Amino acid sequence: MMDTRELMAKVRTIEIKSRGLSRNVFAGQYHSAFRGRGMSFAEVRDYQPGDDVRDIDWNVTARFGHPYVKVFEEERELTVVLLIDVSGSLFFGTQRQSKHDQMVELAATLALSAIQNGDKIGAIFFTDKIEKYIPPKKGRKHALLLIRELLTTEGSSSGTDLNVALEFLFNVVRRRSTAFLISDFVQGNSFEKNLQMVADRHDLIAIQSYDRMAEQLPDVGLLQLYDAESGEHIMVDTHSKAVRRQHAENWEHRQERLKTMFNKAKTDFVSISTADDYVTALQELFDRRK
Repeated sequence: MMDTRELMAKVRTIEIKSRGLSRNVFAGQYHSAFRGRGMSFAEVRDYQPGDDVRDIDWNVTARFGHPYVKVFEEERELTVVLLIDVSGSLFFGTQRQSKHDQMVELAATLALSAIQNGDKIGAIFFTDKIEKYIPPKKGRKHALLLIRELLTTEGSSSGTDLNVALEFLFNVVRRRSTAFLISDFVQGNSFEKNLQMVADRHDLIAIQSYDRMAEQLPDVGLLQLYDAESGEHIMVDTHSKAVRRQHAENWEHRQERLKTMFNKAKTDFVSISTADDYVTALQELFDRRK
């Protein structure tokens, strides 16, 4: 556990990096990718040829004796909710950072992008139960609180249940929001029903963080693997081509199931290796949504 000085230094480091990305890299892209709730009345102006007659404000027109039309603008303010997996499997990493570290930076970048755009940001931390809920608010102070919680919130349980997080979001956040479900998606039980339920109400985006070893085992002979969620130790002969091939096929099948499920729910899905730069992946996600 970090002491207060170490924690504040880490918060500051994450804030500086994330703020730079949200300002310099994602400026404009976030605004274009995540639009507001709809259109609201802004003002009236003189009717001009080509204006839709359905927009004529008949009360103002009658008062001033010539036609005026209503002008509408997009309601920009969003409520953004981060659903953050803090289960045991997230602290595994064989590359430049663990899945947890990557998810902290990624979530902090999204949080600061939301704050800089004038949106509210909240977070739901979960394992196989809800660990912590931070209601959506605006402001830099709130964003720093959220970053601190990203760094310090630990799961009281090692398991994962995405259904718990999705049901909590559906029951607690009633107003349509933009929600980012951030996990490694290693759980075995189905969450398709709750995924569809949430996607029908909210603008849901799924972001997967994964380690390359989940995709491809290295040829290093006998390797003892530890499942942080089940607590099991498994000895694997990675020198066996059949074992490595089966491992890769299992990964591909699991990924295809996820893609099919998210496509069916009309939910954007992006998968990011801890060996890769999440900035590029987020840019591609934002570009797809324009």
